[in-house]
Amino acid sequence: MITLTRNLKKSNEENGQTNKRVSIRDKLLVKEVQEMEENMPSTVKCEFPDANMLAEFFIIVSPNEGLWKNGKFKFLVTVNEEYNMMPPKVKCLTKILHPNISANGEVCLSLLRLNSIDGTSWLPTRRLKDVMFGINSIFTDLCDFSDPLNVEIAEEYATDSEKTKAKIKEFVQLHAR
Repeated sequence: MITLTRNLKKSNEENGQTNKRVSIRDKLLVKEVQEMEENMPSTVKCEFPDANMLAEFFIIVSPNEGLWKNGKFKFLVTVNEEYNMMPPKVKCLTKILHPNISANGEVCLSLLRLNSIDGTSWLPTRRLKDVMFGINSIFTDLCDFSDPLNVEIAEEYATDSEKTKAKIKEFVQLHAR
């Protein structure tokens, strides 16, 4: 478990400081990372490359159903200093064919936007666990071929859904193992 006191003490000792001020973001992250880890679905795993740097981490989703079943998809989550007034940035690092993820890894998810038409955009009351659940859900109930970021795969799906499904599954086999 991560505790603010331990992180602060260690950070202060490393920097030779006796009274370091902690940002609101860092205070929130300590609590929210713990909350996220306690509520993690079986299809999600989080990795922190640096245990003292909670503002940048990976979410790995391994869907157990649907078109991307048996794939392993890695997302980089970067929490900026303006958090929780601003949403974290999320980028998919795994090559994927998905209507809501662009070829360069941009993720189309309402809660990652400041404003959205459907009213589910980012609010200061949202938490990292909401981001985690949202990323997990784009492989199931939030997958939307009718409002795509990746227009090409959505058009292919509209034209020949069976062929597109087979292409997606082949792509998972090649790039997401």
